[in-house]
Amino acid sequence: MQYIFSDQPQFEIFAAKFTGELQAGDVVALSGPLGSGKTTFVRAAVRALQGDDPTSSPTFTFWHRYTKSGTVPVDHLDLYRVDDPAELTELGLEEAFDGSSIVFVEWWQNAPDLLPAQRYEIEIEGSGDTPRIVRVSKV
Repeated sequence: MQYIFSDQPQFEIFAAKFTGELQAGDVVALSGPLGSGKTTFVRAAVRALQGDDPTSSPTFTFWHRYTKSGTVPVDHLDLYRVDDPAELTELGLEEAFDGSSIVFVEWWQNAPDLLPAQRYEIEIEGSGDTPRIVRVSKV
């Protein structure tokens, strides 16, 4: 499916609605250039799932877990700085995919073997003030 959003509020509403269908064990792989809105998508998703917005880009820590009593935990991985997928074993990121949370992965193409075969893939085109073209597929 392909969607076009002319502004950020529309994009965030879409992210929140999409997230409403997710459950523990689901994985969402996000791709797009710097500034396309991957972290914005995750922020809107966490807000929809947990009622607040504690998110930040985990670029330097690779992994954030957001928990709130009574809600499904959300794991947010950012693989932007991964040069060699072999280094992920040392970081223990595979633990994020134990089925107990909803997992969002930015820059997933830097370590495609880390992700399960079944996942949602969301490709975002555009940056800055330009419209966003969003393609969603389930593989």
